[in-house]
Amino acid sequence: MQTTTLSFSNLHNHGELFANLFRARKQSFIIQKNWDLPEADDMEFDQYDTPQSRWIAIHDKGDVLAGIRLTPTTARCGIYSYMIRDAQKGILGGSIPQDLLDEEAPVEEQTWECSRVFVNHAIPQKLRRKVHFKMVEAMTGAARELGATRLIALTGASWPRWYGRCGLDAVAMGRKMWIDDGEFQCVSIDLSDKMH
Repeated sequence: MQTTTLSFSNLHNHGELFANLFRARKQSFIIQKNWDLPEADDMEFDQYDTPQSRWIAIHDKGDVLAGIRLTPTTARCGIYSYMIRDAQKGILGGSIPQDLLDEEAPVEEQTWECSRVFVNHAIPQKLRRKVHFKMVEAMTGAARELGATRLIALTGASWPRWYGRCGLDAVAMGRKMWIDDGEFQCVSIDLSDKMH
């Protein structure tokens, strides 16, 4: 099992991995979860997949096992910034409630948003925990390289059960809310002790 952090500047070094990550996202979000998201050429994407973002792929022999997208909270592309902030500002048309945060969404160089997190549905249950640990390891490693000391994420509301087990120090940033197929909540993940 390998982890690779992809960017527009290095994706040419990794063959089909970038496209395979977007194909795996389609499988996870459009086919499995039945979310209404943009797709083309058998890949899921959205307005936040820009050169400002980074994508973490956990993969084995060409198969993408899991993925994460990291976007700086300082990102700007047309009317868009990052998903949580744009939802709060009402730019996403109400697909995510505007009152998802207890305070104004941050715009800080050291804070990045973690989104489009998934684990391939075909991963056997006995390997999922190992994949989760690899995801956390890769995410904190990429954050270290990017200079992030905090991540924010809209995640499943069951996060307190497994964040601690994975070594993540997180606190809620807003209320629990039902979106599409489940209960979600915004969290702030403190990475400052992972920067050494």
